[in-house]
Amino acid sequence: MAQENPADFDYTIMGYSEEMMQSLLRRTAETNAAHLLPHLRPGLRVLDVGSGPGNITVGLAETVAPGIVYGIDTEQSQVELAQAVTASLQQENATFQIGDATSLPFEDGFFDAVHCHDVLMHIPDTRAVLAEAMRVLKPGGVISCREMITSSSFTHPDFGVIGKAWEMFGDLIATDGGHPEMGKDLKVHLRDAGFTGARISGAFEVYSTPEEIDFIYGVALNWFLSQEMTEIALEYGASTVELAQAIRVAYARWKDEPGALCALAFGTAVAWKP
Repeated sequence: MAQENPADFDYTIMGYSEEMMQSLLRRTAETNAAHLLPHLRPGLRVLDVGSGPGNITVGLAETVAPGIVYGIDTEQSQVELAQAVTASLQQENATFQIGDATSLPFEDGFFDAVHCHDVLMHIPDTRAVLAEAMRVLKPGGVISCREMITSSSFTHPDFGVIGKAWEMFGDLIATDGGHPEMGKDLKVHLRDAGFTGARISGAFEVYSTPEEIDFIYGVALNWFLSQEMTEIALEYGASTVELAQAIRVAYARWKDEPGALCALAFGTAVAWKP
């Protein structure tokens, strides 16, 4: 018997933590690709670049059925997880494969729409990614992007130091060749790539319930403030031992604050191939 939605799938069987599972369940086509959905219709062929575990992809597939959505990701584990999710849902119009956003394994003019979420911020060569999206789109096809604005994301209350964690996060992305402010720059990048009619908007992904605060604290403690990440930040000069400890103490205090909340800022855009 098919499960009703991706939330019913046991992500932990693929090695995902409870915190990661909560994060995945928050991100759906309805919440994270709402700017694209009005431009989709049944029968279209869609590419989801950086599809990850497929949580957004399955919603796109439902929207365009009986059309097909192709999801690509650089990580085999993500592709396998997405395949397991769609098999669990008995959803036959979503397919997943390994793929490089700067060299897409599809012919020219193959897609009606291209979607990406938190992809451009992590790939150094923005021009190459958008050139490939342009190539595989049909004339009149739509591209959709949703990318973080790290400097506008925040944790409250800050206690005078948690904001430094966001700065460290942005520094690490930039040091790795990424673009932590990509959400601000979508309009100019799409224009330079030859897309027209760009419609720009923004959104906050807010965490405020007790369960969500616990989740953010878990991410901060077990990932961002982990020994591995701290060593990387120290190596790149993005942090100091004293700063990392101060942030750790502040987060421990933050999780018990009645007014605690965290908000991730995003820029969103849709534009068209002439």
